[in-house]
Amino acid sequence: MMPIVKNDLLGRPALEIYQDTDGFNFSIDTMLLADFVTVPSKTKHICDLCSGNAPIPLYLTLRTNAHIIGVEVQKESYDLAIKSIEENHLENQITMVLDNLIGISSKIGKNCYEVVTCNPPFFKVGDNNINPNDKKAIARHEVLAKLEDIVCESAKLLNSKGRLAMVHRPDRLLEIIEVFRKYHIEPKRLRFCYPKLGSPCNHILIEGIKDGSFGGLVVLPPLIVYDDNNQWTKEVLRIYNYEKE
Repeated sequence: MMPIVKNDLLGRPALEIYQDTDGFNFSIDTMLLADFVTVPSKTKHICDLCSGNAPIPLYLTLRTNAHIIGVEVQKESYDLAIKSIEENHLENQITMVLDNLIGISSKIGKNCYEVVTCNPPFFKVGDNNINPNDKKAIARHEVLAKLEDIVCESAKLLNSKGRLAMVHRPDRLLEIIEVFRKYHIEPKRLRFCYPKLGSPCNHILIEGIKDGSFGGLVVLPPLIVYDDNNQWTKEVLRIYNYEKE
């Protein structure tokens, strides 16, 4: 039986989330993506791929009244997501689907989502000796779905002018842009994230528009996570909802 804990998702007790202490839990990159993604005011349908225990769907309920579908392939994470959704009484806004994301558009609808989000596995399998049954490996490595699978499926889910937002590693930025464009998703917003000022970038946030006009990429100001005293910066505190009223 997996060891489960319940934590506040945000700084103030707005939302609570169940986590498996032995599993792969959400981290700051997840919260940065949930804050970064553009959610137009008229948005009615959002899909979150690689949803895990649903931190992004939970966070997005603070930003929109749209209906959110989370897709997660691992049963343990799916069960925790359901438990968290029920704990927060969000059953009417969030629906979880237990399935592989490949082909999911045929099951939950094509061309009908205004926003798709994804915090995907960052690392290619390559020649590494990875146990495909390891739940942490599945979350971190492209065991069940590759970057191209995710973007391809996102393009099928999105309506024209819908937005795909992802968090990823900077070393895969050029590949991400190429795959976005292959599936007619034009990159429009990009942000580099740094652990500290002067440190190398360790995450990127990128958003593209399906059938968007060519060009027009906006590179946003850098996001710094920690200040010189190793404390979260004001922006990260805002994202985590710790800032004082």
